[in-house]
Amino acid sequence: MLLAIDVGNTQTVVGLYDGDRLVEHWRTASVRGQTADELAVALRGLLAVRGRGFGDVTATVASSGVPQLAEALRQAASVHLGHEALIVGPATDTGLELRVENPPEVGSDRIANCVAALSLAGGPLVVVDFGTAINFDAVSADGAFLGGAIAPGLQVAVEALGERAARLFQIELRAPDRAIGRTTAENMQSGAIFGYAGLVDGLVRRFAAELGGDPTVFATGGLAAVVAPHCETVDRVEPWLTLEGLRLIWQRAGGIGRA
Repeated sequence: MLLAIDVGNTQTVVGLYDGDRLVEHWRTASVRGQTADELAVALRGLLAVRGRGFGDVTATVASSGVPQLAEALRQAASVHLGHEALIVGPATDTGLELRVENPPEVGSDRIANCVAALSLAGGPLVVVDFGTAINFDAVSADGAFLGGAIAPGLQVAVEALGERAARLFQIELRAPDRAIGRTTAENMQSGAIFGYAGLVDGLVRRFAAELGGDPTVFATGGLAAVVAPHCETVDRVEPWLTLEGLRLIWQRAGGIGRA
């Protein structure tokens, strides 16, 4: 089976594929500076809680937004899983044209998201990924990545507000019953959830005008399920979009290893 790993700045998402079917998935905290051995211990534990083991893994594909963990992923696959991992990077043939000024700076997770979204809907499309930052990615009608926008992530914004405003505090990230909050917590929840829904809708509408069509809008990432229901422009919530993109990129590369 294929192990797909997306390492973000805050969370790492791991999926296990049997052919083209995602049979297991996990979301864990990313640990900067983690060694290959530590990473292998963490992966073994995740597999074990679902009754799986390293013997079930015959191929690995990964992306990493934390550069120092990319090599750890490579070493963990080689030493502990017994095969070469495909680490998606600037030299990887993903099949996605990057119609931007500096293609190597486009994150591999953003590429994977667009590859997966194109397989589901075709262009034009917009992908909104709710992570440490919120990435907005635009894909043209002919399937090229055109660029996008990056905004501070919801969790980052709320934590910063709690740290810098003496009378505010950390809140549960959920939608309040009304936009006009009647407690401090409801005020903050309204600003966070409804405010970010407005941010998403505003940017998506600007993207749509520039794309010159009616793009399909995907939402993904850890907080997509919290914010997307309050957006007017989101068509589909696909929580495992990045993993699916990684699988498709691995498949395009000829399936390094076997799955």
